[in-house]
Amino acid sequence: MKKICFQNKTLLLAVIFMAAFSNSYAQLSPPGLGKAKTAAWFAFGIKQSLDSLEHKVSTTYVGLGYKSDPDNTNPFTKMGILVLNEEISNRFHKNWEYSYALSYRRSNLYDSSAPYEKLSPAIEQEFRVYGRFSYITGTDHITWKNTIRQEFRKFYNPDFTKTDENFQLRTRLKTQLNFDLGTQKIHHIIGSAEALFAISKENYPKNNYSNFQYKEARLGLYYSITPQDIPFTFDLGYMHNIIGKSNVVDVNYLAIDVVWKNPFGKK
Repeated sequence: MKKICFQNKTLLLAVIFMAAFSNSYAQLSPPGLGKAKTAAWFAFGIKQSLDSLEHKVSTTYVGLGYKSDPDNTNPFTKMGILVLNEEISNRFHKNWEYSYALSYRRSNLYDSSAPYEKLSPAIEQEFRVYGRFSYITGTDHITWKNTIRQEFRKFYNPDFTKTDENFQLRTRLKTQLNFDLGTQKIHHIIGSAEALFAISKENYPKNNYSNFQYKEARLGLYYSITPQDIPFTFDLGYMHNIIGKSNVVDVNYLAIDVVWKNPFGKK
């Protein structure tokens, strides 16, 4: 009952998250924070056009994630992650877009059993390279975008020694719908669904590869506002992270981000 109540309250505050960029929308997607009940994500980004048509865009952001313990619903119980991300996207055709990116992530690690103390080492570093390719279609007020994203993730302890997981190759498949509310393109609703699959190279306990398999799903709703008189976009969203196939863990995210558009002017 408490879980249902929390979800209802969250849905009154926000509605589904998107995990990709387009030329019209700039949500900064929350990362997965592992097992918890609730989580919160805050990000600030700069979106800079690299050509006069705004087809080539650089998006740089910093984000902070927090999460609850598995047995409470306070999303600010523990620090979860620090993210630094740089992505270049190119809408090279009416219906096609590609992007590539570099990312650094610093995750806090905790014991899975109560009282959920910090592990030793308590930090895992991740260096990520990824690219995505999207097909985009729609009308003046509705945009449908389907994306495949491929990631290479390399992990280190705080002192750059080996972690249990050496690296991971992860494939993400996502579909999303963007709805413009009204004719001035100020208010938007963005909904998405994404499935994630991965294979890992392990250091411990055995130096081998895991099976390529489904890992999790992410569903989201976002409300986005793009005022005409200031160069900022404000996003408020909810993400439902479904981890695993058996012994499924559900995590509810509240996500807030702000994107500053073209602070260095347009070409």
